[in-house]
Amino acid sequence: MKKEVLIVGAGPSGLATAACLNMFSIANIILEKEDCSASLWRRRAYDRLKLHLAKQFCELPHMPYPSTFPTFIPKDQFIQYLDNYQARFKPNIVYCTVVDSANYDKYKGTWSIMAWDKVTGEVKEYTAKFLVVATGENDEGMIPDIPGLKTFSGEVVHSSFYKSGAAYAGKNVLVVGSGNSGMEIAYDLSNFGAKTAITIQSPVTRFTLKHARH
Repeated sequence: MKKEVLIVGAGPSGLATAACLNMFSIANIILEKEDCSASLWRRRAYDRLKLHLAKQFCELPHMPYPSTFPTFIPKDQFIQYLDNYQARFKPNIVYCTVVDSANYDKYKGTWSIMAWDKVTGEVKEYTAKFLVVATGENDEGMIPDIPGLKTFSGEVVHSSFYKSGAAYAGKNVLVVGSGNSGMEIAYDLSNFGAKTAITIQSPVTRFTLKHARH
């Protein structure tokens, strides 16, 4: 199957790329390994998640957020926005399709992409002049090999599978990592009555603590 542009991944970036190409009638196709678009937002995001930037800085091309949306958009409203975006720009998405390899032929000036269908197992070859990889930077969760973790009798869960602190009320919970997800999950746990502690790899500077209070 030949297309002008092949996009890997039907997350927000992949949808936005397809929308811009469709505006100029440039033939394109998205290959998505899951059975839905924006799977990280739909299936691997905690309940209280919101966009960490104000809405005016993170809307997709050619479609502003509704004026009724809050400044920091919660997960469910962002998914609603993505569904409306997809309905408006009608990207051509092939779901349940895993890209195995991509090779560029400099003589022909084309990409050869090998992918397989997760449902049927069928292997297909796609040809495109341009290849856009829109798989994101947080696709794979990683739990470090911490000594003693394999014999730990409690529950170990990566943040991508965390949903809510409701299940941890009254329990001792250690959150490893102080990025956006770690800090927000720790806050969510404490709101549900979990006895929460958090580990931070690097020292927190006095400047950070001072400004975090505001």
